[in-house]
Amino acid sequence: MSQSEPLRPPFRADMVGSLLRSDAIKSARKQYQADEISADQLRRVEDEEIRRVVAHQESLGLKAVTDGEFRRAWWHFDFLEQLHGVEGYTPEQGIQFQGRQTPSRGIRVVDRVRFNPDHTMLDDFRFLDGITQHSVAKMTIPSPSVLHFRVGRNRISREVYPELDAFFDDVAEAWREAIHAFHAAGCRYLQLDDTVWAYLCSDRELEAARQRGEEQPEQLQYRYAEVLNRALRDRPADMHVSLHVCRGNFRSTWISEGGYEPVAETLLGGVDVDAFFLEYDSDRAGGFEPLRFLPRGHQQAVLGMITTKNGELEAKSDIRRRFQEASLHAPLDQLCLSPQCGFASTEEGNQLSEDEQWAKLGLVVELADEIWD
Repeated sequence: MSQSEPLRPPFRADMVGSLLRSDAIKSARKQYQADEISADQLRRVEDEEIRRVVAHQESLGLKAVTDGEFRRAWWHFDFLEQLHGVEGYTPEQGIQFQGRQTPSRGIRVVDRVRFNPDHTMLDDFRFLDGITQHSVAKMTIPSPSVLHFRVGRNRISREVYPELDAFFDDVAEAWREAIHAFHAAGCRYLQLDDTVWAYLCSDRELEAARQRGEEQPEQLQYRYAEVLNRALRDRPADMHVSLHVCRGNFRSTWISEGGYEPVAETLLGGVDVDAFFLEYDSDRAGGFEPLRFLPRGHQQAVLGMITTKNGELEAKSDIRRRFQEASLHAPLDQLCLSPQCGFASTEEGNQLSEDEQWAKLGLVVELADEIWD
């Protein structure tokens, strides 16, 4: 490990989480949904494919690896639906992206929100942690902000929560318990995925929030920062928690556009995570000026300059130049590199091949070695 390589996550070359689902996973899921194989048989296929992709990540030189989210259909619903008080349902339509709409799936709050100590993702992490050889096992779950922003006031039971203060109290406590439960399971690198901070930079998404019952969506950033910090307030000292922000990721499309400036001071200057994973692969993310709010010290910004939305490899010279630009606003020593998002935030995956996916991750490692040599 070079002197410039952090001793703790995030690493100079890091990855966000999800990977393209393999043909074996897709086939087994279809068989399971058709009652042709059992849940145990499906899990055995998932186990084998997770072993394969973990080994491949390690072979590329990644120091933090995930299970590719191979046991999930969605990056967020699979976790949220297992919380006490949250239920899944089928709405009239899916989530609208640029030119595409997701399959219909939604959640609503029907009882007091509590963390489920029997949450299956605890065992999912234990399996991942047990098969890593030369890397840190990284777990990804949605941020508490996602639960509120995705359901909106109209899908939070007014009988259970006549006032939202109690709802946010319960959400903060549920995520605090989740953080401690994953730590007890052996997790030392937890990532909270949070599209909401980018949505709060979009006038269109703010209006959509009003339609879901939010009276002052512009003020949500302060509430979300408070909830996150309450969830993080007594996390174990040896547990690294990062926050990933992107503008939506479904079959190579996105939802929101707009730079980080409207939320940067609250987010970078006020949320007590160890690192921020920030999408920076296109003009949709704006410039690097908001990085000036990153406190000087231990917090880091992992810049997602490698897109997962297509298979074309970025030019190394372009990425090195962009890091020079970013270092005008935050010290290079506090910066790292990653893809802009996962490769398959939903099981459908983005529009690139598995070989192109691995080439992208390999490029991240190569560039990190060059930039921080």
